[in-house]
Amino acid sequence: MFRLLIISTGGTIEKTYCELAGTMGNHVSVLDVMLASLQLPRVHVARLALMNKDSLDMTVDDHQRIVSAAAESAAHHDGILIVHGTDRLAVTGEALHARWSGPSAPQIPVVLTGAMRPYELRTTDALQNLTEAILATQLLPAGVYAVLHGQALRFPGVRKDSTRGTFVASETASGCPS
Repeated sequence: MFRLLIISTGGTIEKTYCELAGTMGNHVSVLDVMLASLQLPRVHVARLALMNKDSLDMTVDDHQRIVSAAAESAAHHDGILIVHGTDRLAVTGEALHARWSGPSAPQIPVVLTGAMRPYELRTTDALQNLTEAILATQLLPAGVYAVLHGQALRFPGVRKDSTRGTFVASETASGCPS
């Protein structure tokens, strides 16, 4: 049985529509609804709802809180998936990479994912990205990755390309290891 910890932080992937205000926001988590629609017979999923906010509203302390939660949990899991807002996902990824570089790094994959369009919208990348990220935690070697839109990019050097609506690796970053 693969032991997966999912740390949820909010972001677009979890935004819901508020009928009274006519706005999308991080009001309640929809991650459990998404997980319930998946067949995961060989994966034991533990959840840690760390925060539920738009990543544009995240502070340095929020990023460090995510890093600390992942580091404290690594010994008890085979992989960690962090559901995160895409605007500041790379900031958290770089912080995780910095924390987990070197000989004391946990020997598990840590994957960040999110969505450009909320799960509640008819055309969304949320469920695809979540599914790909869950699979990636089981297949990738130890390291910190962004998994979205059919690709796994290893930190450092991953960034959001708002023009293309996805993530890319800089020349110093690498794609999925061979």
